Amino acid sequence: MSAPKRPITRTGVSTADAVRVRGRDMINDLVGRLSYTEMLYFLTCGVVPTPPQVKILDACLVTLMEHGLTPSAVISRLMADSVPEEPQVAIAAGLLAIGSVYAGTTESCAALLLKIEKRQSAGEVDVHRAVAQDYAKARRPVPGFGHGTHKPDDPRTARLFDIARENGCFGPYAESLVLLGEEVDLALGRHLTINATGAIGALLLEIDVPVDAMRAFSVVSRAGGLVGHLLEEKEQHSARVIWAGAKRDIAYTEDT
Repeated sequence: MSAPKRPITRTGVSTADAVRVRGRDMINDLVGRLSYTEMLYFLTCGVVPTPPQVKILDACLVTLMEHGLTPSAVISRLMADSVPEEPQVAIAAGLLAIGSVYAGTTESCAALLLKIEKRQSAGEVDVHRAVAQDYAKARRPVPGFGHGTHKPDDPRTARLFDIARENGCFGPYAESLVLLGEEVDLALGRHLTINATGAIGALLLEIDVPVDAMRAFSVVSRAGGLVGHLLEEKEQHSARVIWAGAKRDIAYTEDT
């Protein structure tokens, strides 16, 4: 019986006088040469992104960074008020709210677009219509569609698509998403916007970001946004107002 293979890493290693990252000298090849966005792409995809890819990824990261007093921001503010000396606790707590409801649907939409592509490659016709009708019949939300605030259309989506077109990155996945949107409207009998996370899912596919990395990119982006909430919380103490509002507006009852 052969011995198990020894685990390896291609990500990075540190020695006494150097740091190697994916085959590159970090000190001389990466620091001061790659931006944060370029480094994020390089670590994830293994290659340095092209300028258009950087533009798209930058736009996606900025779009997801700040949405106001969302659950993740509220959670971070509550934690910052409770544990003010530990900013990493507040940020980590807020990031736990990124999931299938808030900001985490990017990869779900991307996975759906890949399934559509696979079905088309197998020779199936009218795939977008079939998918839209299946979701409508099951009364399930379509990943990447709908928004509680932005109606009738999500303005972030239009801007992201404009940037993609300007940089030659509005390709088959973005086109597939638009076509799916048309079929979703027909199946539901009403307009449902393509939201920003849906647009980001399509555009990240266009620039070759793995689906498994997409939610992590949402986390990376939102972490930056939460820093602003933490600093403001030190001045405003909005967590106390949120807490007081909950005590005031959520009635206690012993009825079953």
